[in-house]
Amino acid sequence: MNASPLTPAALWPRTLDVTRHALETGALQPIATEARTVPVAGTEFQVRVLGRVALKERKRPAPSGSEPFNPFANPEPDLVLGDVAPAHVCLLNKFNVVEHHLLLVTRAFESQDALLTPADFDALSTCLEGLDGLAFYNAGETAGASQRHKHLQLVPPLGPDRLRAPVEALFPVLPGPGRVVAAESLPFAHLLAGLGPWGAPGQGARMLAAYRLLRDGLGLAEHAPYNLLVTRDWMLLVPRNRAEHLGVNVNALGFAGSLLVRTPEQFDAVAALGPLELLRQVAGVTP
Repeated sequence: MNASPLTPAALWPRTLDVTRHALETGALQPIATEARTVPVAGTEFQVRVLGRVALKERKRPAPSGSEPFNPFANPEPDLVLGDVAPAHVCLLNKFNVVEHHLLLVTRAFESQDALLTPADFDALSTCLEGLDGLAFYNAGETAGASQRHKHLQLVPPLGPDRLRAPVEALFPVLPGPGRVVAAESLPFAHLLAGLGPWGAPGQGARMLAAYRLLRDGLGLAEHAPYNLLVTRDWMLLVPRNRAEHLGVNVNALGFAGSLLVRTPEQFDAVAALGPLELLRQVAGVTP
């Protein structure tokens, strides 16, 4: 593992270097998809359809053994970008659908349904300083988490029109720091917080405060499942009550406006139903 501290300035160059090397060694194994779009209220949601080879690979049985395999306990060295203070490691997502998909993993084991901490947001602010993209968190299996070891995730802007996420086009004017709102254009339980100007000291603390406001506003219990989206400007929290609808698993990227389906038939079903209705079916309810 590369244990060198990762600074904001080094994050993107290191991402490119490690990606290049990991592709050469085979440590990084991108999943091939066909990218499609579905019009949604003046923007376009992305729907990626797995190719036949990728679908076959995703059905491989899990390793045998009494304990579930934890790929984050000892990450593959060829995937690691470096340590992120105070308590995290940044690495590439081995089976990525989105290019330059990063994981921010706690060094010591913490559960994926545990509350996010000051250390989590301090590390996340370092990564967002280096990559002005979209961070997200799947709190528990019902929210789309595939691993129990706590990890946040970060991807470059998804677009369109340079937006960090397609759903951004549906937001109202962002509330100021310390306030949360619900966007009338989003027909599922959620709350949205503005984070104020980026770059002032204590950004991690401000994100933590917004996270707590969102959780309190939605009345979430400590281990309740939810999805969290974070950019330099805003934070969106969506409670969850189901992992899938129409056989389509939904994680935080779905609420960002980027869905993954297994077959063209699933794409047709999502397009007919409408992505926002799909999201409404898997979101939790407000108290």
